[in-house]
Amino acid sequence: MKVVLLGAGLVGRAIAYDIHNAKAIDIVVVDKNKDSLKKLETTYGITTQMADVTNVSELNEIISSCDLVIGALPGFLGYKTLRNVIQLGKNIVDISFFAEDPFTLDSLAKEKSVTAVIDAGLAPGLSNIIYGYVAANYLDEVSSFTCYVGGLPQKRFYPFEYKAPFSPIDVIEEYTRPARMIEYGQIVTKPALSDLELVDFPQIGTLEAFNTDGLRTLLKTMNAPFMREKTLRYPGHAEKVLLLKRLGFFQKEPIKIKNISVSPLDLTTSLLLDNWRLEDGEKDLTIMRIVIEGKKNGKHLKYQFDLYDEYDQKTQLLSMARTTGFTCSAIAQLVLKNIYTEKGIVPPEYVGKKAEAFQFIRKKLDEHAIDIVEQKTIYGTETRSANQSPE
Repeated sequence: MKVVLLGAGLVGRAIAYDIHNAKAIDIVVVDKNKDSLKKLETTYGITTQMADVTNVSELNEIISSCDLVIGALPGFLGYKTLRNVIQLGKNIVDISFFAEDPFTLDSLAKEKSVTAVIDAGLAPGLSNIIYGYVAANYLDEVSSFTCYVGGLPQKRFYPFEYKAPFSPIDVIEEYTRPARMIEYGQIVTKPALSDLELVDFPQIGTLEAFNTDGLRTLLKTMNAPFMREKTLRYPGHAEKVLLLKRLGFFQKEPIKIKNISVSPLDLTTSLLLDNWRLEDGEKDLTIMRIVIEGKKNGKHLKYQFDLYDEYDQKTQLLSMARTTGFTCSAIAQLVLKNIYTEKGIVPPEYVGKKAEAFQFIRKKLDEHAIDIVEQKTIYGTETRSANQSPE
């Protein structure tokens, strides 16, 4: 079997590493960045190809003989590339997290008999998979879903106590885009960074959580009356970001300073680039908590899933790349092995509904020491298990 991976960034590197080490799968990584490709070749011995995948004829030539495409391109390229891959009749697993509505490509994917799994990362991604699995297999009805998730540096430095594995502009977008959620069965919108709360985690202590716009496909596909996603940061981070926001540092429209037009957002992004950049070898961590409540046979139940992961010194992979990339590669192998074969646009919650698919992904993450600890509560009676199904 042959896989073509489009994109050799931080997460793409983790996907490539995992697929490269899988049995009976050949992988070729395609990117325009020569340095990124060279790092994959020298560090992991992975086959690469330099190309411009925005050129449809070039893309067609690259993927013509492959069994599956994995999309790990920037969001602004994601939707168009997904459409082109579907048009060319190839199955694809995508983590580009583009802004466009993926379901507009559903008819095309079904017409071409293509399985196109989108948002196949951590959150969205694994969070949706867990939701779909519990909702389909262990509850008659879901009353609420909450996802707490964050990627953080292991070492905290004043003032922001934050480092990003990707561009500051993407983080700022998360902090400025209105957060959509479900309350009483209706979509409501609140400002990003709102509803600040403190949440305790045994591995790291107390973190702050605030609203962000991360539910994406769940807003359409799941019908729980209450759903929300909250981003996790070290306490005090949100206050500093809100100060910048209120002072206008995230404003896109240019302002004039001594007859020079400057976009405050461009300036802020440039200044934050060095402050928020994870240096080579700098260690990060990822933490996620999923809380799902509902009823089964008239009883009220709560399922809680906790994930904690750290930078891997041996593979030199960031934790955020590991948790996102290894989830993506597990889903890709699901499709390659025909464990998941539904055609059309497939959000990850659909994948999770199939128990066999969920267990396969769980096993693959466990092989990388990405542990998920479960907690099940029934009428106040609590039971714990690690890496087991919540029966």
